[in-house]
Amino acid sequence: MPVPARLPSWAWVTGLTVGAIAAVTVLGVQADRDSHPTATSAKPSSTASAQPTPTASAPARVPDGSGTGRRVVYSLGEKRVWLVDASEATRRTFTVWPGSVSPDPGSYTVSSRNAATTGSDGVQIEHIMYFAAKDGVSVAFSNAVDGASPPPAASGTKTGGVRMRKADGTALWAFGTVGTTVTVVK
Repeated sequence: MPVPARLPSWAWVTGLTVGAIAAVTVLGVQADRDSHPTATSAKPSSTASAQPTPTASAPARVPDGSGTGRRVVYSLGEKRVWLVDASEATRRTFTVWPGSVSPDPGSYTVSSRNAATTGSDGVQIEHIMYFAAKDGVSVAFSNAVDGASPPPAASGTKTGGVRMRKADGTALWAFGTVGTTVTVVK
């Protein structure tokens, strides 16, 4: 196709590049929504406790006593996280897979973030947001790079990772900068 004289050729190249990036982004989001593999490194026995299946569905109601203002709310009992904006609106809620070490109920802040590393369970993880420590174990939100759910922790292993689906980890990473309040409730 000939380039019209009124636009420089770099404008066409820029437009094509932006279009290509948009198309790849849309395809990536669709692929992330369509496949959620599970880890195969450990298979739970029939006597193992069932792991929750993360979902972004209700309950959308933020727990009472979770504070006010812009914050991340983590319910230990519901194994659920809410992203709450400054107007008290829930921007997203989803279930999580907690590690074997959970923080005590209370108010914390995101102390540091790490884009990617290897978890203590050997899984490649990303969007790591540290917010608490207990019994010498750091507690952090993260998601597996491949989107897999974690297998049950080996007996006696102390892990503080609070894992979530990849899309939820991406949303939490965008929401929770260093200094963001994290309220942990029962």
